[in-house]
Amino acid sequence: MGKYLSVIIGAVVSLLGLWGLIIWWGDFLLVLRGSIPAMLIFGGAIAVIAGLSEIKDELASKKEEKPRQT
Repeated sequence: MGKYLSVIIGAVVSLLGLWGLIIWWGDFLLVLRGSIPAMLIFGGAIAVIAGLSEIKDELASKKEEKPRQT
């Protein structure tokens, strides 16, 4: 019985979401336009941090590969 109830509730919630999207389409686009620059900033920051981390790891591995002179 729980499986059927979850399917029914999921369908109702999806229809409510679709209805809300149609009714508030302009507001949705406004929020989307406002969030895109923030997503680009955070995505770029994550890419820079990942790149710097990779460079740091590469330099550390090169230091370990150098033969030690005693």
